[in-house]
Amino acid sequence: MPTDTSQHNLSQRGKPRHTPQYADVAGKLQPQAIELEEMVLGALMLEKDAYTEVCDLLVPESFYDPRNQLIYEAVSQLGSNQRPIDMLTVVEQLRANGTLERVGGAVVITELTARVTSAAHIEFHARIIAQKYLARRLIAFASNIEGQAFDEANDIDDLLQAAEGELFEISQTQLKREVVQVDTVINQAMQQIQAAANRESGLSGLATGYSELDAITSGWQNSDLIIIAARPAMGKTAFVLSMAKNMAVDFNIPVGFFSLEMSNVQLVNRMISNVCEIKGETIRSGRLSDREWEQLNSRVKFLFGAPMYIDETPGLSVTELRTKARRLVREHGVKIIIIDYLQLMNATGMKFGSREQEVSTISRSLKALAKELNIPVIALSQLNRSTTTRDDKRPILSDLRESGAIEQDADFVAFIHRPEYYTHSSEDAEGNDIRGLAEFIIAKHRSGQVGTVKMRFTSQFVRFENWDDGRRVVQTQTVQSRMNDEDDSGPTTRSPLSGGLASANPFEGSPMPDIMPGPGESVPF
Repeated sequence: MPTDTSQHNLSQRGKPRHTPQYADVAGKLQPQAIELEEMVLGALMLEKDAYTEVCDLLVPESFYDPRNQLIYEAVSQLGSNQRPIDMLTVVEQLRANGTLERVGGAVVITELTARVTSAAHIEFHARIIAQKYLARRLIAFASNIEGQAFDEANDIDDLLQAAEGELFEISQTQLKREVVQVDTVINQAMQQIQAAANRESGLSGLATGYSELDAITSGWQNSDLIIIAARPAMGKTAFVLSMAKNMAVDFNIPVGFFSLEMSNVQLVNRMISNVCEIKGETIRSGRLSDREWEQLNSRVKFLFGAPMYIDETPGLSVTELRTKARRLVREHGVKIIIIDYLQLMNATGMKFGSREQEVSTISRSLKALAKELNIPVIALSQLNRSTTTRDDKRPILSDLRESGAIEQDADFVAFIHRPEYYTHSSEDAEGNDIRGLAEFIIAKHRSGQVGTVKMRFTSQFVRFENWDDGRRVVQTQTVQSRMNDEDDSGPTTRSPLSGGLASANPFEGSPMPDIMPGPGESVPF
């Protein structure tokens, strides 16, 4: 139905800028496609299956003409109730809604169907209408923000947060993705399998440096949302930081690390303690011995140039994260995003009835980000206090704090549990040595098996290692015999960075570190 544009413009003059919602701005006509709107409505009443082509692309507000909005609303009601959609049923639905006269009566519906001969291009036309609607929303958003920014009574920080939330909601508008025939997907899968087979590691994803974990997961997979949760003091941050060091330093994998709890200097101090094997409190105090200074200078050089990018923004919002993550992937080729931790994020600017709903939105947004960027996203999470009231302190999925949506959205959920922390003993009930034992409990794995991976936590260096390979166990008797050996070339040890074999003594040229074992103890190398 043609529209009198000049009359429409005159009707808008003298009204507030933001009323109606999509008013013309500065004399410019709002993005619209009235003729396409009428063609789509006519096609919907002409072809019985046409509604299924556009139902996930259009909502009543997608139409610019208010009368067309009412007509499509009636069509949607019929489609949702699985009733036939044609000229007669739409007229009856409009009459039931009390809006038939507002659209111009039954004659207007008849005219819409008379103008269309085929619904062959209805999806293409619907996409154009959806894009025009999105453009109008952006214009209204920008105009509203402009008006509020001129108002000096508004707090700019509050305005920024509100704008950020509203823009995020607009950005969530997704156009329907094309359905693809399975052959194309099979070819992509075969290419990934072949690429994994050609790798020496045999992994299809990103290596973490933890052999048993990589064997179960085949490495962190693209587009996966990975949740790692634990109670306080279990070492959540220490684990992901050790893993990030493995990936960035040992494997040269670009890592993006968003720290909402600790500053970037605190994180780097932990990495220095990890790599240089110097106690964290010693690094913080700066009271290093001559040997420790030499050890620091000789090992810290491995951290320089590592492709690790740290953001310490407190109270990071999901919109800020999306923007920064996209830039990291585009400019630095980042292959994985780590967030420490989920409950410190917010969805500022959006309205929620509860914190649980907000966390659900954050969780859903992280999964969407992983799919959009096609990289793994790892988010740390807190657990509720229910574990402390049970005899068995091992976490379970229901212990995830604030939202069950975290469990639903995640592709992989794991918990960190250190029995030694709760038992205050070096042995468990069966007499097994649990000193330094950290259990990485895989509770949900959408693409593979669940189970428990044993790791070793070295508290003085806040470092996680492979249980068997993380340190080379040398019995006291063996160490003493080597000290008396005439061959002073020293034993071969593992490199603290690469995990491969290094030459004799990693402290060559500096005093021997004071980490010689006592009776029954072992040397961490």
